[in-house]
Amino acid sequence: MKTKDMTYVALFTAIMGALGLVPPIFLSFTPVPITLQPMGVMLSGGILGARLGALSQFLFLCLLAAGVPLLAGGRGGIGVFLSPSAGYIIGYVFAAFFIGWTLSRLKNVTIAKAFAVNVLFGIVLVYACGIPVQAMQLHIPFLKSLQLSFVYLPGDCIKAAVAAYLITKVRKAVAVPGRSNTASM
Repeated sequence: MKTKDMTYVALFTAIMGALGLVPPIFLSFTPVPITLQPMGVMLSGGILGARLGALSQFLFLCLLAAGVPLLAGGRGGIGVFLSPSAGYIIGYVFAAFFIGWTLSRLKNVTIAKAFAVNVLFGIVLVYACGIPVQAMQLHIPFLKSLQLSFVYLPGDCIKAAVAAYLITKVRKAVAVPGRSNTASM
């Protein structure tokens, strides 16, 4: 891997950590907090592409497992992979990969297309990984866990929209190795 690629991966891992400094919002009926970190996942895949975006998220997970408190609220350690949030966190790698992979196949990346890709993979795919694990960890039926997750949708859609805007702007301005640089409004 080239030094430039490693720098981009490290940068987006650091962005995930920086987004973790924003205090989480805990709700009384679920232990899974509302955080800004899903936006970092969307940005890493959308700006770095599939391989580097997923690698930045994998590095983020490795740092978490090593005990670095990078999650919102200062959480870290192997215990986060045994918590109700575990599925969502593990889904970050897959989401970044598929966001990057899909956007790289589009001729022109518009805000609307980036938003749609962010919703499909940054929200739906992450929920698909997170909801079953949340249900299992909380010992509740899958449908109850699905119902609890609806509270996150408005905020996640806002994060997807902000990320889509930033993705299109950055892709226009910066050439990142390993992905096409086409974007338009």
